[in-house]
Amino acid sequence: MAELFYVVPVEEHERVVCAAYVNRGFTSTESKQAARLATAATKHGIRTHNAIKAIHLDDLFGSRVGGCVPGVAVQRLGTRFDAVEVWDGKKKLGQAVAWEAIERCIELAEIHGSGTVSVDNAFHYLWGGGYVMEAAKRGYIAVTNCTASLAEVVPFGGVFPTLGTNPHSWGFPTTDAVGFPIVIDWATSVIAMGRVQQFQREGKQLPPNAAVDKDGNPTTDPHAAVSLMPFGAHKGYGLALMNEVIAAFIGGSVPTIRSRQQVDGEKQGCNFFFQVLHPEALSAGLFAKNRSQMENVKVVIEDILGHGNDSCLLPGQLEAQFAARSEEAGGLLFSEAEVDALNEIATEAGTQRFEKQVLKNVSVS
Repeated sequence: MAELFYVVPVEEHERVVCAAYVNRGFTSTESKQAARLATAATKHGIRTHNAIKAIHLDDLFGSRVGGCVPGVAVQRLGTRFDAVEVWDGKKKLGQAVAWEAIERCIELAEIHGSGTVSVDNAFHYLWGGGYVMEAAKRGYIAVTNCTASLAEVVPFGGVFPTLGTNPHSWGFPTTDAVGFPIVIDWATSVIAMGRVQQFQREGKQLPPNAAVDKDGNPTTDPHAAVSLMPFGAHKGYGLALMNEVIAAFIGGSVPTIRSRQQVDGEKQGCNFFFQVLHPEALSAGLFAKNRSQMENVKVVIEDILGHGNDSCLLPGQLEAQFAARSEEAGGLLFSEAEVDALNEIATEAGTQRFEKQVLKNVSVS
């Protein structure tokens, strides 16, 4: 079924986002980095991690309550490993830290073949897919994962939420092979809490077995949902657990107190892990039929999508198609409810609102 979207010019969108963050005390650079991620998410149809979600996250756990510190500098700590850096995020805005981290990983990968940055004491960076997609567009393989701001997911076989939605994101430089970067990006819950919030705004029901109410019973009512369930039963649980264990090695503390009331002596921030690989560092050049590396990638993907599987989608394909629609429309696509939410943000920031009657609108199937 077709959905009506309003078209908001990128520069106007970023004007509002920057104004909102500057109004909260963030620097101009931090605000632009936040706007960059919000634009990338909206352009690619990632409506669960747009500017509305970002500001909501800052309201709940960020600068309003001390979970994120505007204007602070990241501290790069010493390590004996040339291709690895460990950072103390100092509760800096997550999007700002993440853009810097993926850039540093790329620099390290150019020198060493791979580059890794781990971040302690971080504030959530929102859409991980945006960072790995940027690396993939520039010719690198990239992966990131982070711990979520809250423990909202019940472990497989359990009754109490002790895990975050804990996303994983992978990006592959496959534009030459398939026309766009393959980006595999997923929360380890059936749905993200941002999707619950989106469905609340739009009056839609949740899918079955995705969320539970305050009594631990499955619910499809987004207003009744208080905790989430892992996708794929024990498989999603294992992937969510992986993020918590990596975070524990980095320096993260117990997940059930993250972003909640301060506990003496404990840490309550998120943790990031970034890694970038240079494709040349992976290959001995022993490809069948003297194919090049990218030719080999293309042949493998064609085989996977062959044999009657030509209607299958590749991860990142829907996002690439939505980005093409955004480009064709000449801006970013927002529902009416989302424009209303952006206008609330604009009013709070003391900047000009969007007038829906003058915005172009398009119908998207």
